[in-house]
Amino acid sequence: MGLDKNHTLAHIIDHSANKHPEKEAFRCNGEGITYAELVKKSNALAHTLQNQGVKRWDRVGVYLDGSLESAIAVYGIWKAGAAFVPLDPQAPISRLCFIIKDCGIQVLITEDSKQERVAQLVTETNLFCAIGLSASNEFKVRTESWSDVETAPKEFPPVVQLMEQDLAYIMYTSGSTGEPKGLMHTHYSGLSYAKLSVATYEVKHEDIIGNSAPLHFDISTFGYFSGPLAGATTVIIPEVFTKFPANLAQLIDDERMTIWYSVPFILIQLLLRGVLSERDLSSLRWVLFGGEPFAAKQLRALMQLLPQSRFSNVYGPAEVNQCTYYHLPELPDETDDYIPLGKIWDNTEGIVLDENNELAFLGELLIRSPTMMRGYWNRPELDKKAFYYRSSFPEQDDNQTNHFDRFYRTGDLVKVDENGQYQFIGRKDHQVKIRGFRVELGEIEVALLSHSQVAEAGVCIRAVLEDSEQIDAAVTLKSGSGLTVPMLLEHIKSSLPWYAVPKQIFFIDDFPRTSSGKIDRRRLMELLEER
Repeated sequence: MGLDKNHTLAHIIDHSANKHPEKEAFRCNGEGITYAELVKKSNALAHTLQNQGVKRWDRVGVYLDGSLESAIAVYGIWKAGAAFVPLDPQAPISRLCFIIKDCGIQVLITEDSKQERVAQLVTETNLFCAIGLSASNEFKVRTESWSDVETAPKEFPPVVQLMEQDLAYIMYTSGSTGEPKGLMHTHYSGLSYAKLSVATYEVKHEDIIGNSAPLHFDISTFGYFSGPLAGATTVIIPEVFTKFPANLAQLIDDERMTIWYSVPFILIQLLLRGVLSERDLSSLRWVLFGGEPFAAKQLRALMQLLPQSRFSNVYGPAEVNQCTYYHLPELPDETDDYIPLGKIWDNTEGIVLDENNELAFLGELLIRSPTMMRGYWNRPELDKKAFYYRSSFPEQDDNQTNHFDRFYRTGDLVKVDENGQYQFIGRKDHQVKIRGFRVELGEIEVALLSHSQVAEAGVCIRAVLEDSEQIDAAVTLKSGSGLTVPMLLEHIKSSLPWYAVPKQIFFIDDFPRTSSGKIDRRRLMELLEER
């Protein structure tokens, strides 16, 4: 990749700028920024951040909608020696405040459209500076506009001694205790992922990558990391396009995208409502999908409409970025079976363990890879549960060597076929995927139970249409309660991200139980389907 001497993500765009300075690195809403321009703007932002006190190992919040500024923010933060923490623009204020406090974020990169919400964050956290806001006397923190950033030095970045094991970003996901948990990725794990994905999917500088994932969603790293590593152009797609499949299909056509990567839900929407027969999508050479299972019959219909494209299922929890792929060799059968997870990709090891931690052909998938996270931010108790250690030299019974291989427990149950391909079976816990976002059902139950009039809560996921699933919840109320469903929905929306809010909430008298007294979730799902 030409980065042998520079083992950090911060150097990616400088390398591509040296080779293709006038090539567009990112595009959004019809506007583009070249690699040469991105280098200068990220240098200027890095100097601005350092002038505001940001130093190596600090965490800087990125509170932006999909935009060219989000790319400038990512690389500018790295060049300042810090790590970026993406914040969901649609998340409740309470959730954003938790992340800001949990990470010790003092500097936020944002935009004028977020002024009102940033003002709320300022009052409830220790934010010191907001970059991207026009000067305003209403703010009790320092503000720097994007125009102010433009005046900072551009030709060279600040002098920072970065190492590959330094923290690059922290991405927060749903947590079973009701609090989000932060995944720590280093420059080494992020760059390892970028290199492997570029090689696996043959990304070239001529490619135009469609990036529909927001920065706080882990699959966005393909567009933000892998694209620049290859010198390709990444098209950042505003969320409004993903809500209107016909407009999204037109955008793919207009931008002549060559590589697409999204959750299956978006592809299904394109298939059903994108009027693909009226678009010219002949430029698409590779379609990647991941984040949730994809039924074979749905993918078959899409492949028939795009005969020139290669299709691959991409699998990997955010903790490991990616670990398997399955290149579709031909049209799958028209069945409800899910597309296989495929085989482990290069420089990665996968093992399957049963309940006794013995090697098996059916059990939990564990992964060891250079793309794996360092651990959970400030949550050592989660690290103990998440990792499995195997002796590197099992033939040596020498306790003084202390050489161990570290594997991440994915929590996904798989089976291995005779060809070494992995098939997804289900989850060990109550974790689910909605539109690719990981959701702990326990977090939703904690939010429901936090209302003083709720006695007990149970949550399940169920199919409602051929192309979608939804989260439903049931609660029992305390005696004499006057709580209504709208009141309870309003309560949980203050703490849960939009994708974790149940579609329906039912009030019931009592829950079905297993023989051990626990909520019988399968029976609960059947009862809710009958309503």
